[in-house]
Amino acid sequence: MTKRIFRSIFLVALAVLAVSFLLSLAVLYNDFTAQYDVRLKDEAYFIACGLESEGEDYLHKLENKFSRARITWVAADGTVLYDNTVAAESLGNHLDREEIREALEAGEGVAVRYSDTLTRETTNYALRLADGSVVRVSDSHDSILTLLLRLLTPILIVAAVVVTVSGFLSYGIARKVTEPLNKLDFAHPEQSKTYKELTPLLDRLEKQNQQIREQMDQLKRRQKEFAAITENMTEGLLVVDSNATLLSYNSGALRLLDAAHAEPSVNVLTLSESEGFHKAISKALDGRHCAEQMDYDGRVYQIIANPVHEKSETVGAVLLILDVTEREEREKLRREFSANVTHELKTPLTSISGFAEMIRMGIARPEDIGHFAGKIYSEAQRLLGLIDDILKLSQLDENSVPRSKETVELSAVTAQVVERLIPNAEQRSVTLETRLSSARVMGVPQILDEMIYNLVENAIKYNKERGEVFVTLEKEGAKVRLTVRDTGIGIPDADRQRVFERFYRVDKSHSKEIGGTGLGLSIVKHGAAFHGATMTLDSTLGQGTVVSLLFPAMEE
Repeated sequence: MTKRIFRSIFLVALAVLAVSFLLSLAVLYNDFTAQYDVRLKDEAYFIACGLESEGEDYLHKLENKFSRARITWVAADGTVLYDNTVAAESLGNHLDREEIREALEAGEGVAVRYSDTLTRETTNYALRLADGSVVRVSDSHDSILTLLLRLLTPILIVAAVVVTVSGFLSYGIARKVTEPLNKLDFAHPEQSKTYKELTPLLDRLEKQNQQIREQMDQLKRRQKEFAAITENMTEGLLVVDSNATLLSYNSGALRLLDAAHAEPSVNVLTLSESEGFHKAISKALDGRHCAEQMDYDGRVYQIIANPVHEKSETVGAVLLILDVTEREEREKLRREFSANVTHELKTPLTSISGFAEMIRMGIARPEDIGHFAGKIYSEAQRLLGLIDDILKLSQLDENSVPRSKETVELSAVTAQVVERLIPNAEQRSVTLETRLSSARVMGVPQILDEMIYNLVENAIKYNKERGEVFVTLEKEGAKVRLTVRDTGIGIPDADRQRVFERFYRVDKSHSKEIGGTGLGLSIVKHGAAFHGATMTLDSTLGQGTVVSLLFPAMEE
């Protein structure tokens, strides 16, 4: 501001100096020209009077007296009769001269001509005589430009003095004016002492400061709230501008994208090389809402991108990253479950329909009808068992088991299950051994029975001939551990994580021989979750499998 005030005062001083000088020069020049014209006119009248009284001899007498002025006598037809500077014979006709023509018409004439070479002006004054001839007096004088150039040195000296003085005065005035303004405390303008004229401005500044403080406090609160919300989100949040520059993000986004950190103003495309991620950003910045899927490190992410518009122009985008791995896995399991249910239901229904069709058409022999009826019955029982298992799983999934939990003596339930499976074990030459301690748990007896039955039955089914199955129940502090160990064929490492999936079988050909729905271990898994139990499986291929269930024990 000091420079601006100094510049303004200094330029005003220079402008006043220049205008004053030009006006003075113009006035002096006009006065000089007017006096010069009067003198030239008086000389012309004086010469005209002498010429009319004495003739050309009068002109010869004046040759030494008017050395500066040029005297020319022109006849009425324009012929030059006399000239005191050039031989008259060498001059052409002067009727084309402006001042001669005006004098012949009006009695007198004046013309001013400028010489570019000499940078001088020549004033020509012509006066008509009584006999019709014209006498002209001409004289040259400096032009205003020449006069200005002659005065250039003193002008520059004066200008230098004026500029120096103006500079010092301007700087001093500027500092004096701005010093109180520079000392203003804009944080507390009401405490500043300055010009009275600034009081309304300072009052307005104080009100604005108060409004700004309130708005800043509000923004800080909102920012903290937004940060608290976004940082506690499991989803990732990214905000980018129209150039894909990262403006804001939460830690969830870095975690899902597996990015250690994000530098300020980094291009968001550098955070991930996924094609789905890049597509989502590109579409959003093109002004389109989109949802893309990204697979990364065995996880599945859904990226929802929305453009941000301002006056019909896309100025950025907001991206939400969701981990949908579990949803995708559930969807995959649902599709597999639907396909497996369809297949498992179709197989017994096909057999039932085939046998029934043969009986209906009379194709079956009378002695085979009993056999066919038995087949129809066994397939129907298989179908009912499958439906019953599906219903159990559905109830466990939805936590809608029709019976409430009660105190159950787990050793009694286990002993009953083992007793029912002794014929199955004898049929396959498998030895069943138990070591059961008294232990009570909170649960549903029917579901616990089903869980233990499936574990022991599988240990028998998938055992070797003359193999062994060991069922133990013991207390471990506040827990109860039920263990079923066999010496069977074991489970390959690649299949251990999938044996609890519905309808999954390790060896499908062997499973068909021994029967079953493929839902037994799924029921065990969901039943364990229903009872708050922890299940573990350990298996060695060709040596056997150990499955343990760790239940919360009831207090004695």
